[in-house]
Amino acid sequence: MSDALLAAYDSLLFDLDGTVYHGARVISGAPEVIGEARAAGTAVRFVTNNASKAPAAVAEHLNGMGIDAQPDEVHTSSQAAARVLAERLPAGAHVLVVGAQALCDEVEAVGLRPVRENSDEVKAVVQGHSPDTGWANLAEACIAIRGGVLWVASNVDKTLPAERGLLPGNGSMVAALRTATDQEPVVAGKPEAPLMHTAAHGKALVVGDRLDTDIAGAVAAGLDALVVLTGVDTPASLIAAVPAERARFLTADITGLRNSAEETLIAPKPGWEIAAEQGELAVRSTGGSDATDLLRALCATAWETGVTGVKPLDDTAEAALNELGLIR
Repeated sequence: MSDALLAAYDSLLFDLDGTVYHGARVISGAPEVIGEARAAGTAVRFVTNNASKAPAAVAEHLNGMGIDAQPDEVHTSSQAAARVLAERLPAGAHVLVVGAQALCDEVEAVGLRPVRENSDEVKAVVQGHSPDTGWANLAEACIAIRGGVLWVASNVDKTLPAERGLLPGNGSMVAALRTATDQEPVVAGKPEAPLMHTAAHGKALVVGDRLDTDIAGAVAAGLDALVVLTGVDTPASLIAAVPAERARFLTADITGLRNSAEETLIAPKPGWEIAAEQGELAVRSTGGSDATDLLRALCATAWETGVTGVKPLDDTAEAALNELGLIR
């Protein structure tokens, strides 16, 4: 396994929701693969845009799923948001927090004073995900932001993967304040580069499921990225990805880290013939049958030509495209 992706980098930066777990349910193979990476001498980091849990709580959650994790290996968007605030505000400044207690704790840890109600002393609003955020919280923040204070969002993920499906994420709440204030927040977490730079050790590979946060963050930070299909983004959205959201590698799930860079690289693949014809990607099997391999080849051709529609030219191609959900 010396040529496996999990051993080819100095560090692996794992997203959590949609990549390692769905809420309380671990994604199959994640504990074993992460353990194999550690055994190969690769540093493991967990990089999450979820600002509702402290690093120690995230590590505890991971350990409960059979994944070895230490608090200092966890990097959260609440930590990133607190650093942004500390760089721009004087010590002791009041910060109105819209989010969980974990975000309050990070604000306090950098020498600022977290509060829950607006006043003349409030110098900034910081917003992170919390399932308890309601209209009253948004109203306090709205008044402060309209008053001209600094507004920092831990992240702008529109959705949050869970066992029941996609739920509203912090970005949905940010959108409400954006509409109410006509203002834009400073974004601290992914896809901004600082969170990735803080977590990276040596040559790093980002592993995630979201193009607009995980992969865009890797691109912004100048890091290689592996996209998996266990979370938010789909084969169709991967094919249509803009340059700022394009991964280097693609696997069906996290266990693909056991494969080599050559196997997982997004590029033309033996066994599949793809040509852009009359506004569609015409797909023919020349011995290939693996749908994920086809998707790698489709992404490579679509990104080169700008053509995103697909059509099969034989039964094998039709079966693989159906498996990918690209035709009905």
